[in-house]
Amino acid sequence: MTTLLAAGGRTTVRPPARDASRRRRDVAARLRGLAGAAPFLGYVSVFLLLPTLLVVDGAFRTRDGAWSLDGLAAAMTARTAQVFWTSTWLSALTALVGAVLGGILAHAVSTAPPTSLVRRAVTGFSSVLAQFGGVMLAFAFVAPLGTNGMVTRLLAGTFGVVVPSDLLSSMAGLVVVYAYFQVPLMVVVFLPSLEALRPQWREATAVMGGTTARYWARVAGPVLAPQLLGAYLLLFANAFSAFATAAALISQQTVLVPMAIESAIRNENNTGMDAYAKVLALGMVCVVGVVMVLHALLQRRAAPWTAAGR
Repeated sequence: MTTLLAAGGRTTVRPPARDASRRRRDVAARLRGLAGAAPFLGYVSVFLLLPTLLVVDGAFRTRDGAWSLDGLAAAMTARTAQVFWTSTWLSALTALVGAVLGGILAHAVSTAPPTSLVRRAVTGFSSVLAQFGGVMLAFAFVAPLGTNGMVTRLLAGTFGVVVPSDLLSSMAGLVVVYAYFQVPLMVVVFLPSLEALRPQWREATAVMGGTTARYWARVAGPVLAPQLLGAYLLLFANAFSAFATAAALISQQTVLVPMAIESAIRNENNTGMDAYAKVLALGMVCVVGVVMVLHALLQRRAAPWTAAGR
């Protein structure tokens, strides 16, 4: 029971002993929760936070460890702005292609029964292809569409169609190659949002005399809009940080930010380019960080509707 004490004409309430015991149990439960998350927090600290701090620190230091703004000054050039612009529009375009094609494919898959073989096959392949990239992906396109590729020679010998020799090393070729992993990633990311749409919402729209177009414009569209934009931002960040595939296809140019970082680190003529490379990396961290913050805000906005559809 709660103990009442009179002091100076006022009554104070002393919490019972069981309340203190309950607080101790709550603190112990929180500590156990933190202990369970310790491996994940350690992983994030070692592989994400620590490298980011090293990049931030190294961007303003010379190779000898002295504070310097030489790296920042070297980055303030038209060439650096062009590299960031190329990475930005390439990421935006490939994210748009992936969002449109992947969204259509995800909607088609969502109409199939959950236990159907086609649905399981598409989701399984999408999960694998979303992680397929790097030199292997570049070779997968060079083998059929390269200068001496099988498809290139077949088209030239049979139909007289000449595939440009620089197709895969051009920006248009990069868009095609990037779409190979952007589309399945969109399927994986956006399919749960489509599954969260309740059939009763469409039925209610039909009962009220609404058409399919009105259902998508007034009901499903507003519900899916934050999740669609969030998926687009995720695809943008995925393309913006991609390196190995573009480096394998365009080996003699530094048209993207990751390629410019690699070129600066391996520069043998100027060994003082480390700070410049870290400034570029810091710029990438800032861009991807802003994108992911916007993605988290959109996911929070869409969370009530996603929970309502389950």
